Amino acid sequence: MNKIKELFQKYREVIMYLIFGVATTLVNWVTAFAMQKAFNLSGEGIEFAITNAVAWIVAVLFAFFTNKKYVFESKTVGVKAYFYEMGKFIGARLATGAIEITLPTLLVKIGLRQPLDVTVFGKHIVYEGFWAKAITSIIVIILNYVFSKLFVFRKNAEETEAAEEGIAAEGTEPAEAEEKPVAGDEI
Repeated sequence: MNKIKELFQKYREVIMYLIFGVATTLVNWVTAFAMQKAFNLSGEGIEFAITNAVAWIVAVLFAFFTNKKYVFESKTVGVKAYFYEMGKFIGARLATGAIEITLPTLLVKIGLRQPLDVTVFGKHIVYEGFWAKAITSIIVIILNYVFSKLFVFRKNAEETEAAEEGIAAEGTEPAEAEEKPVAGDEI
């Protein structure tokens, strides 16, 4: 059990990112699917692009809050710093959002239009353009991690040093008081 805890601690950020990356992807897919079904939209053209755009917005909001709190454990202080961080996150996600919105449509246009056709709990479900969306999601998850790690939630040198000192300090004994010269001990 200790080995599992050690591995989790060592790779905690990546594990948490994968967990919430999958959750964010599910939020995205469920939103897109629900829109297709609720508004009777096709899995092609402008309708497919619209469902992907709305699904992306919902997923980005979900991702910001989960990444900030659970993945990168950002400790921003103050409203200005909070919104600055959110702005960087949204800016990075706009870059990958362009991929999220356009790539599935392009993949469908070039022939990757195979739907997911399954029966769940006795109900027949057809998700148009599923494989185009799945390939896009893998690319986007990887890019989002890189941008979040290196740009959005990057700790500056002072924060990293303080965190490392805090970790080192936890396992050490307090330093002994420095001896002060006593009157008469002068050379």
